[in-house]
Amino acid sequence: MEHTHRRPHNQLKHPWLTYLLILFVPLAGFSIQIGFSLKPYMIFLIVVFFLYASSFIFDRLQPFEWIMLMFYFLYCFSGIFSLYSTASLRIIIGVILYLGFYLLMKAVLMRSTNRVIEAGILWAGIVFNGMSLLLYAIGLSMVDAHVGERVSAYGVLFDRSYPRLIGVLDDPNFYVFYNTLFFSFYLTHLHDRKGKVGLFLCILASILTFSRGGLLVLFGLFILYFIFRRGLNRFKTIMVTALGGVIIYTVAFYVLHINIYDLFVARMGDLTYDGGSNRIDLWERAIGFMTDNPWLGLGPYNYAQYNEYYYGVDLSAHNTYLDILTDAGVLALLFYLMFLFVVVYQLVQSKLYRLKPYMMYALIGFVAQSLLLSVIINDMFFLYCAILAVFLSRDMATRKERFDDRRSVFNG
Repeated sequence: MEHTHRRPHNQLKHPWLTYLLILFVPLAGFSIQIGFSLKPYMIFLIVVFFLYASSFIFDRLQPFEWIMLMFYFLYCFSGIFSLYSTASLRIIIGVILYLGFYLLMKAVLMRSTNRVIEAGILWAGIVFNGMSLLLYAIGLSMVDAHVGERVSAYGVLFDRSYPRLIGVLDDPNFYVFYNTLFFSFYLTHLHDRKGKVGLFLCILASILTFSRGGLLVLFGLFILYFIFRRGLNRFKTIMVTALGGVIIYTVAFYVLHINIYDLFVARMGDLTYDGGSNRIDLWERAIGFMTDNPWLGLGPYNYAQYNEYYYGVDLSAHNTYLDILTDAGVLALLFYLMFLFVVVYQLVQSKLYRLKPYMMYALIGFVAQSLLLSVIINDMFFLYCAILAVFLSRDMATRKERFDDRRSVFNG
């Protein structure tokens, strides 16, 4: 599967270009607003494209990519019938831009070896979480915890007196989503010292977001990983986890002056009266709006507009599947579910789930968190899809070469 000794055709000369691409994707908090969010990786891709345009070859699309494109076509098509056409038009333009950058992202990754891509994931996660923790510590030292509601400074957001880490992003709940690929990678690379360091930083940063749903998903991924470990590996996992937990608590308590345990217990206790940050109310409204036009939906991003008109809050459903169902209807949701099914099928059919298990763990994490977040368009998930497409393309090429070799031997 790896064949790292072979150089991809027209390989980019500098592996650091791949490292920078993977690093820039999660640095979404440093975007420039020009009618839409121009993010660091977008600027980077534009520059790289103009510098290396002659070496760019856009590989054929994988089956899951075709279905993904079909889903976005249906999602955008529903905008024809939307009441709030301006909101729909903005999202449609955003979808087109994101898909264009997705193709550029994939083209860059296609010019790199699998080993370079994985090294990029390894280092990007360490830098991403390291920068976020540093900004969080600076924010804590400079701002009073009682400064007010939803006040952010550097890498910290004070939300109902909870000092929640946002790091280089803008939302603590999305931070864990962005960290899912890194968490899954480090979890399956504990044999490497850098993997252990990466996992420590990843878990510490994720815990400090106090994102209940996100942390529950990461815990679920750890349980899955533990179940599929064998023999002494399970014992080692328990010991490493226990030691890591003690270190994380100690660092948070003595360095950041935060009692993680007390804050997390209080945060979980808030579920009894905040309904999961009012998600239940948002879901009920989404189902109610969906019944008005179940097949084509209200139109892209129209749920938030309807929500503001009737209830005074411009919020999405905080559930990707309900967002799709409400905005684009049943048919679009079916294509989205088909897209996810084909991704799983290709992971299994190519045996990539065994060769690179972190890709399966990350997918499970993304899908689970989509129940609590609106991520119809997301940079990190597009990065995951681009990496997956590259791995699958290499696997198909390797299988074809083996088949041709066997046929030539037989014919000879």
